[in-house]
Amino acid sequence: MKRKDFLRWGSAGLLSTIAAPGIYAHKGYITEEEDVHAVTKDLPKETIHGRAMVCASQPLAAAAGYDVLKNGGNAVDAAIAVNAMLCLTEPMMCGIGGDLFAMVWNEKDKKLYGLNASGRSPYHWSAAEARKLGLPSIPSFGPLSWSVPGCVSGWDMLLTRFGSKQLPELLQPVIRYAKEGFPVSPIIASGWKPESKATDISTLSKVYFTEPHVTAGSVFRNPGMAKAFELLANEGAAGFYRGEIAERIVRFSKKLGGKIRMQDMADHRADWAEPVSSSYREYDIWQLPPNGQGIVVLQMMNLLEQFDITSLKAQSAAHFHLFLEAKKLCFQDRSVYYADTAASQSAIQELISKEYARKRAMLINTRKASVISEPGRIRNSSNTVYLSVADVHGNMVSLIQSLYSPWGSHCVVDELGFALQNRGALFSLNEQAWNRLEPHKRPLHTIIPSFVTRQGRPQFSFGVTGGDFQPQGQVQILTNIIDHHMPVQQAGDQLRLWHREGFENTNETFADNGHIIAEPGFPKKIQQQLSDMGHAFSDATRWFGGYQGIWRLEDPMRYIGASDFRKDGCVFGF
Repeated sequence: MKRKDFLRWGSAGLLSTIAAPGIYAHKGYITEEEDVHAVTKDLPKETIHGRAMVCASQPLAAAAGYDVLKNGGNAVDAAIAVNAMLCLTEPMMCGIGGDLFAMVWNEKDKKLYGLNASGRSPYHWSAAEARKLGLPSIPSFGPLSWSVPGCVSGWDMLLTRFGSKQLPELLQPVIRYAKEGFPVSPIIASGWKPESKATDISTLSKVYFTEPHVTAGSVFRNPGMAKAFELLANEGAAGFYRGEIAERIVRFSKKLGGKIRMQDMADHRADWAEPVSSSYREYDIWQLPPNGQGIVVLQMMNLLEQFDITSLKAQSAAHFHLFLEAKKLCFQDRSVYYADTAASQSAIQELISKEYARKRAMLINTRKASVISEPGRIRNSSNTVYLSVADVHGNMVSLIQSLYSPWGSHCVVDELGFALQNRGALFSLNEQAWNRLEPHKRPLHTIIPSFVTRQGRPQFSFGVTGGDFQPQGQVQILTNIIDHHMPVQQAGDQLRLWHREGFENTNETFADNGHIIAEPGFPKKIQQQLSDMGHAFSDATRWFGGYQGIWRLEDPMRYIGASDFRKDGCVFGF
């Protein structure tokens, strides 16, 4: 069989088998009664080594990036090919109607670059305008939750600065699959349903819910998305923001009562952003500054560094207690200080400083859960996809892209097959809030790519999906690797806890101490020990987070990849 034919028809099934042998070997299919995660979690993915590598949450997308690398493309080229394919194959999580953040290690420059390709609110949309409509908060779904999509501008910036191939070439595979169809992979199929809280999904249903029920192996076609990508291939980013796609988005906005107009689209820009870092043990952990929540990771790691985590048993109650207490303290700060324009460089540097961490760590009782109702004081203050790619030249990409909620705003642009994000729902309508809704402003973002260096050299490109869980997931991965010396795949295979509620940036209220969701199978003994310390657990259990990561080794240079069993994805190395 020719390689192109293999990729055309075989990869969605065969590559899933490579990634998690039990998915298809189990019975040949997944029944509706079965939990696909339960089927795969006891079948750990093999450790993959390579001189070049792609890690992604869906096999066909990983195959697209692998093909680019094998044909001479670099890590940035491959990352865009992966992201484009994920727009089609995991459409509830990402798409060109959403935003993008990335960090790129450029081996030639020996430097880490950051990119903020998130969109801004419409010019004619503000907290005052929302209150005139009688809104207590911005609706989670519908046209009032839109901000300008930034994804395509991110692709353009990355390719212009670091790419070796042209966008039309990178989009050809996704265009073909959108026209001809692809088999839906099992875990994605299990989430192929609208948000239960959405009241009107008519524009979404016309594209994604024409069949009674999408199941694993269902062949899905999206001719509208094929048309959108063909327009993008012909007109480039300029066409998306000033050409036919922009015009279609604006017509759609006017039809539904949205606020986006041509000036909003035309004035959009992505920005290079200087990554910020904090040390942990012998490593430096890098994040992008707000409007994202990435510095939560740095704050949490600074707090945990005040304690001898290495002496604690991995996955023990004592370990999780410190993690949960650090999370609560840092999310208090997130609720106030993280925003687009108000989070000044001086404020960021203070929040991630060791001195600030030492003061905040004094609030942690090592034996008892705390109830904290206020953020720290600083001077002058009153469902997502992640992918990682590394090439033979040493370039590495950490990229995350999202619609925010599953299916975003639930509004799919007429005849173009992609949903617009609902990221604008994260604005606050409190006029005193740093993250308040204002014209042409970026909202708080939950999507955060991460990067780790050691002695100035690249070490680890990784990310974890899951909204507010993302920094919590990243910290659990990092402590598993750095403190407990787990291999990168094993670090992601551990069962997780997610602390919910508490402060939120949209309303800045703190009703109680929050609650913890445990993954299925999390030890009851440890839950009881944490409960005895004052932590409240939800009765519900669920899987969360989607981790992908690439760890770099030197002399000779090669990589180790990790891909989460909680996703359909896989690692390709060669």
